[in-house]
Amino acid sequence: MQQITPCLWYDDQAEEAARHYTSVVPNSRITGVTHYTEAGPGTPGAVLTVAFELDGRPFVALNGGPIFPFTEAVSLQVQCDDQAEVDRLWAALLEGGGQESQCGWLKDRWGLSWQITPRILIDLVSDPDRDKAARVTRAMLSMRRIDIRQLLDAAEG
Repeated sequence: MQQITPCLWYDDQAEEAARHYTSVVPNSRITGVTHYTEAGPGTPGAVLTVAFELDGRPFVALNGGPIFPFTEAVSLQVQCDDQAEVDRLWAALLEGGGQESQCGWLKDRWGLSWQITPRILIDLVSDPDRDKAARVTRAMLSMRRIDIRQLLDAAEG
């Protein structure tokens, strides 16, 4: 099967965003940059696309202009192993003007939505004990940044 690569549309900040993301997510790197030519439609020499990897997964950032802004209909979910990782990513992705949302969601300064999700949250809300799962879900619904200790406390009842 061919590889599927998400393309993220930015106004004119694709390289800035890709550099930030690759500095925040481990095992990440910029793999290529293309530039507009004389054929346009952008300014010749300006960055057109930035190919990059986040934790080894490929993405492309495109400077396509202000026509299509991001919405919450698409988000990047990052599963974290512990609270320190949740806190680090949360702070780094909000840096420079991002916005907190609910239930572990945030928008970075470019408007891209992220879900910073502790792995244990998935386990707890999937627990066969439906009362436990409901308590954890209620706790999660009251949070912005997910707090693992609060989830565990809710699981215990």
